Amino acid sequence: MDQSRGGGGAPQPADAALAAALASARLGGSPLPAGLMDLMAGAMAAGGALAGAGPGPAQGAVPGAAAGGALPLAAPAPSAGGRGGMMLGPSVPQYRAPPSSLDKERRIHLHFRVSFLTKWGQSVSLSGSGALLGNFDFSRGVEMSCRHDREDLVWEALVSLPWQPEYKYRYAVVHRDEDGNVVTEKEETITRRVVLPEQLENGDVVDLSDSWVDRSYPGSILATAAFTKVIRRRSGDGAPAPCPAVPRLAPAIAEAIVRFKVNDLMLEDGEIICVTGAVPQLGTWQTDHMLQLTPTDEGWEGEIRVPYANFAFTYKYAVVTRGHGPTPVGGGAGAGAGAAGRGAGAAAANGPTSSAAAPPTAILHEVGEPRVAALPLAGSASAGAPSLIARHDGFFRRDKLWRGAGVALPVFSLRTRDSVGVGEFLDIKRLVDFAGAAGLRLIQILPVNDTCVYGSWWDSYPYSTLSVHALHPQYLALGACAEEGGALPAGVAAQIDEARQRLDLPDVDYEAVMETKTRLARAIFDAAGHKALDTPAFKEWFEASRSWLVPYAAFCFLRDLFGTAEHWRWGAMAAPTEELLQRITGPGQEWHPRIRCCYWVQWHLHRQLKEVSEYAASRRVALKGDLPIGVDKRSVDTWMQPRLFRMSKSTGAPPDVFDPNGQNWGFPTYDWEAMAEDGYAWWRSRLTHMAQYFHAYRIDHILGFCRIWEVPGDCATGLLGHFRPSNPITRRELESRGVRSFERLTQPYIRQPHLSKLFGPELAAEVAARYMVEDPAAPGSFHFRPQYESERAISEIAAREGSPDWLVAEVEATRRGLLALRQNVCLLRDEEDADAFYPRFNLMGSTSYRDLDPSQRAVLAQLHEEYFFRRQDDLWRAHALRTLPVLLGATNMLVCGEDLGFVPACLPPVMQELGLIGLRIQRMATQPGTEFNNPAGYPYLAVASPSCHDVAPLRAWYEEDADRRERFYYSMLGGAGPPPAECDPDIAKLVVSQHCNSPSALCILPVQDVLALSKRYCGRPAREEVINDPTKSKHYWRYRMQVSVEELLADRQLLELLQDTLLLSGRARISDLPELLAGI
Repeated sequence: MDQSRGGGGAPQPADAALAAALASARLGGSPLPAGLMDLMAGAMAAGGALAGAGPGPAQGAVPGAAAGGALPLAAPAPSAGGRGGMMLGPSVPQYRAPPSSLDKERRIHLHFRVSFLTKWGQSVSLSGSGALLGNFDFSRGVEMSCRHDREDLVWEALVSLPWQPEYKYRYAVVHRDEDGNVVTEKEETITRRVVLPEQLENGDVVDLSDSWVDRSYPGSILATAAFTKVIRRRSGDGAPAPCPAVPRLAPAIAEAIVRFKVNDLMLEDGEIICVTGAVPQLGTWQTDHMLQLTPTDEGWEGEIRVPYANFAFTYKYAVVTRGHGPTPVGGGAGAGAGAAGRGAGAAAANGPTSSAAAPPTAILHEVGEPRVAALPLAGSASAGAPSLIARHDGFFRRDKLWRGAGVALPVFSLRTRDSVGVGEFLDIKRLVDFAGAAGLRLIQILPVNDTCVYGSWWDSYPYSTLSVHALHPQYLALGACAEEGGALPAGVAAQIDEARQRLDLPDVDYEAVMETKTRLARAIFDAAGHKALDTPAFKEWFEASRSWLVPYAAFCFLRDLFGTAEHWRWGAMAAPTEELLQRITGPGQEWHPRIRCCYWVQWHLHRQLKEVSEYAASRRVALKGDLPIGVDKRSVDTWMQPRLFRMSKSTGAPPDVFDPNGQNWGFPTYDWEAMAEDGYAWWRSRLTHMAQYFHAYRIDHILGFCRIWEVPGDCATGLLGHFRPSNPITRRELESRGVRSFERLTQPYIRQPHLSKLFGPELAAEVAARYMVEDPAAPGSFHFRPQYESERAISEIAAREGSPDWLVAEVEATRRGLLALRQNVCLLRDEEDADAFYPRFNLMGSTSYRDLDPSQRAVLAQLHEEYFFRRQDDLWRAHALRTLPVLLGATNMLVCGEDLGFVPACLPPVMQELGLIGLRIQRMATQPGTEFNNPAGYPYLAVASPSCHDVAPLRAWYEEDADRRERFYYSMLGGAGPPPAECDPDIAKLVVSQHCNSPSALCILPVQDVLALSKRYCGRPAREEVINDPTKSKHYWRYRMQVSVEELLADRQLLELLQDTLLLSGRARISDLPELLAGI
């Protein structure tokens, strides 16, 4: 074994006597297979299972048991007429376990083996049901040994267990920490089950040949709720029919039962899986004599019996589409040739049967080389081979996996005949109809949580959440708030109609919408809403939502009472308690109707979004939500659980091509250590709440789960941030390289020439006098006055209201110059550790760096490169593998990650390993030295999009830069002649077609890029379709479609264009479309 693979070498016999005993072991005069003999020797010498240097014994394990409770292999007495099970002759010493509650008359030797390429220090561990397998606790499981089999690294263990009908188990990758404790790094995503034949005898061998199964298999996304409950859900109503029982065979003399098990997540109704192969029991590769497998909850399964003399043999799986008559394939468990099995219930010894009926409609063989079924451990075809070989072959091998398309837009951007000034939850139903008719299978929206922090248009920012559970009141469809069987209060319906016409504007007027909806919602509640709060449905929902709903209602009341959401300014109410919450929200207070109205609004928002979700699922259109990376500092969550957040810090992003100053989002960073203390309960609650409404979600800024860009709280930009977690540069490290001028490197470097260059000779003197102090010990050297030392203070410098334009421009230029001076540093000192430092991003571009001597410049440039690109990868990978699996395990939603920006090298392999779908934007190249991405080269686990909400849509981007447009037109679109100055529908069709033809699992088109496909929707100036400008700290999110969804649904030309594009690219099937079109 390669010692570098992390595990002990293959166990050897304990001494020469034991080796001689094993070498002379016989059963019916035939030797044991050589590999099996070696494996047993190691198991006996180690006192139990094949385990290299496994963990300590399980609690309650019998003395002498192997690691994880696996028992020593006993040498049962010989029995006449044995089938060739593993039985040692009288010359072998007896290694029988002491009596225990699990010591039954029959002990079965289970040989587990799985291929997995580990890294140095890792090993594979096995754990399963019962104390002997560690009860799924890998610290008490069986640590396996490994050997090379050509290019594979095979991990195996031989465990003696008492017979019982079935065992369940899983594999995991583990390592030992410095204290020798077993640390689980990665578990399989399935729990395996092996059913043991009743007729097995004491000492029989069961060989379990498994394929590792985790999320890294690209097709595993098809097992998520977006597919199983929506896109690919089975036809018919109600719960799925129970799976039939798998016919089981009995062991037979000189034969092995071969059990096949495979899964396929792409089967359609009417399709089955069969096995064909090189033995008669599999039809000798004849398609009309294949073995038909039986569907189970775990995949497809079937059994044959094969004489030992027929090993090894090859086989493949095939997907068969049933014809209208009987299918000409074998029964659920064709028996092998040879003697009939021993004991009651043995299957007849017949091979697969053929049928005279018409052949199946189609047969699809899996791709790749045939699979091989062989006797394990390099054994011969003689006695001593296993009675059962269970082959769990993972997934059916396809050359093409499912591909589909969707549309993306914020809910607030929707426009329908019913909406009041802004898109509403119920408007999504019309969009579902449009998506379904076009063949689009997914609708992606932006976050829909309440963001009412400031009470102004600033709250239009959908990622600054006031509560991660509460929904935004702007999405309430007022007309649907009448209580069941009732009508809206007199006059309210007319007011809604009036508001609908008044607010039917080109863009969202956020403040007017919120004022109108708040007023009308209160009027509806005051008239009849109290009745809803007495219904059983509401009471059930309230109890399920109490943990977040009551704090949310209390927070909203106090926000309005104090006139601010900055809860740290609420005095005695800044630290909430259960008693305080009860006093605020309990009955009897004069403001209690306001509390109840808050409950009522959230109740209706829940009902409406839930209705939309169920409607979308019924139309096989998945609803994809958005998980913001942060929460607002002024939020319910930071008020209730401040220990989970680093409130003095802000979340942001480092500088990039879009913003050289980086981004500062203002959200507090997470205290991951505190979150881990309760198993990340806050995250799990957040995700399970989302799963009520969404079938998929996008992780905003997934890079933050490797590391986040943490910015000091007094900063206005993101330039002076650093990564958290990260390995800083230490004082000792700097001093060892000759760097000792820490004050010079960490303080703003300001000299008279810098002032003159930035502000001009005349203004420089005024700026220096007003904002700075000259160092008396170093004439011509300045530092900021205390009141202007922070970016935040500088950013608040402004001209008085009513100042002339020239003065406003001068103050703006002064502010920019002061900000550049404040950022003119090389190193950032850690605020919590004075001996730890971080390089300022792109410090080589600062004058502070350029004025250093060459030796110091070289040291700092090298440390900058190491910090940002090399020294953090292991730390960030470990952090991502601690946090992201929490999100994945909380629900079964399909998960995508927005992995744009300054992507660490560790993130793409982590996302691949976890089966996370990334994002590819054509203009944001992922390969060094390229300007644009080529969609033809995208990986399967990706979303291909021409644009997204954080960049300009296709038309605006194409038209704003003539030189770039020309490069794009020729290099990516293969254009000839001068490129069109405008992004006409022909250009849009080329771009959309490129993306639809990409190999990616999903192609998601922003609604603006869909509208660009039709000349009739291109009259609006392209820049008006921009949703967000990340370079603006306060951007007004107000884009609204210029056309109603009803008009789009009636646009047959656009629908047919989308259908044709999706059909030709393989992202839709023609069988889906006629039925959907018939409904519009």
